[in-house]
Amino acid sequence: MKRRLPLFPLGTVLFPGGPLALRIFEPRYVDMVGRCMRDGTGFGVMLLMNGSEAGGSSVSTAMIGTEARIVDFDRLEDGLLGLTCVGAERVKIIETWREADGLHVADVEDVSEEAVVGVPEDCEHLVTALRHLYPQLPPVYGQWLTPRYDDARWVGNRLAELAPFDPPVRQGLLEMDDPITRLRYLAPLVRLDGAGSMQSSSGRAQ
Repeated sequence: MKRRLPLFPLGTVLFPGGPLALRIFEPRYVDMVGRCMRDGTGFGVMLLMNGSEAGGSSVSTAMIGTEARIVDFDRLEDGLLGLTCVGAERVKIIETWREADGLHVADVEDVSEEAVVGVPEDCEHLVTALRHLYPQLPPVYGQWLTPRYDDARWVGNRLAELAPFDPPVRQGLLEMDDPITRLRYLAPLVRLDGAGSMQSSSGRAQ
């Protein structure tokens, strides 16, 4: 079913159920936040493919992203608006355009929700790694996310956002429709080092 969402192009990927912290200062986004909070709606976070986060007519994004829902806000010490958001469902762009104030808007449709399945035995080490890592994560994880270690979707999404992958790799993981496929992609790539930091096959520590 088609619906309309304002877009927030970013150089990062938001996964369903994952946290996103933003610092808002541009008038178009301040207005967008006000409308979202008034109407109880979200906005689409799309990976920036070309252009800059500051916007412009040449901006292009990935076609699949995640709707962000605002769960908290605050006025920061520097005067900017601080937002805490949590990813909701994945969305796919049907058509996009730029409004007079520079805000990008799109007609989108929801991407079919993944099946709820358990973590297969050959991926249980990923659950162990995530359980070890979770207490070390920023407070937003404990405040707004409820761990679901028996849900392959939740485990895969958390590891995909936490492991030190490049944005195009994260985007590919977001676009996978099968949570078991995502876990089995991650299985040989994600591990903890001796200090308890997450590493990918690239060897870069999180």
